[in-house]
Order: sequence, then C-alpha cells, then structure tokens
Amino acid sequence: MADPVNTALLLLRVVLGAVFLAHGVKHALGREKTTKWFASLGFVAPGMQWLMMTVFEIAAGVMALAGLLTGFAAMAMVSMMVVAYWVNHREAGFWITAFMKDDVEVEGYEYVLTLAVASAALAVTGAGEFSLDWAIKLDGVPLASLLDGWWGAVLAVGGVMAAGGQIAMFWRPNPT
Repeated sequence: MADPVNTALLLLRVVLGAVFLAHGVKHALGREKTTKWFASLGFVAPGMQWLMMTVFEIAAGVMALAGLLTGFAAMAMVSMMVVAYWVNHREAGFWITAFMKDDVEVEGYEYVLTLAVASAALAVTGAGEFSLDWAIKLDGVPLASLLDGWWGAVLAVGGVMAAGGQIAMFWRPNPT
C-alpha cells in the first residue's frame, strides 16, 4: 500500500495544479474578454494584468502538477487568490452562491478561500515524495526538504504580501 500522506499530497497537488492550469489556459484563450473584465474591476494596465495572471496561473499549475519548486507555485496561487478575494469576491460574502441574490453580481469568496488555504497548506507540507522536488537532490538532500516547513510558511506569507503589493500598485476601485 502506498504511503497515505504522500498519496494525499499528490492528490492535492494534481487538483490544485489542474485548476490553476485550466484557468490560465481559459484566460489565455479569452484575452480580450479577460482584459475587459480586469478593466471593469478597476485594474490599471488591464492588458498587463491579463498577461501576468495568465502566465502565473499556467506556470503555477504546471509546477504544482510536476511537484517542481512547489512552494513557489503555492506562493503564486496564494497571491492570485488573495487578489481575487480582495478585488472581486469579498463584498459578496462567504457563499459562492451569493450571485443568486437579486442585488449580488459575483460569487462569494468560499472558493478562493479554499484554493488559497489549500495552496498555503501545500507550501507548508511540501510536495511529498511523489514529486520532482523530492527527486532532485542538492548535496544529497531532497529539494523538497529545503522548501517546506517554515520556509513553506514564509513563501505562503510572501504570496499574501505580493498580493498586497499588486493591489496597492495596480487596483483603483471603481466608485459605486
């Protein structure tokens, strides 16, 4: 029987990686629509926002799937979900079904919260033994052991800080 913890980490990585990769590909194929959406949210330079989000979603998804530099992939995922929470989902409340109310046009933040926390957990636990992080050795030490634990927590917090920087520099909320 396979180790249940490493199997669970593989499952977590594959699901998170697939979700972010799928979103990145969707946004890559819908450049014009996504750029207009960013502008409607109040982002300055919406074309740059589209490009950066698309690149980071695809890269983080592929890295998570492969288990390569997983802590950095998780940092990017945390950052994107914090931005999504603050800019788009926060005011709708918790429930993803908030859009079903007459006066609410977006989903609540339960989905982005779940992805952010799962990504932070992955940063802290590391990719597990079924990953490139585990297979790559530096002086005989698996790369994974250099990136998880407290370093993983630092990377997750770094994702929150990066999100704050992006919001401060590039988001100008539309007056309602």
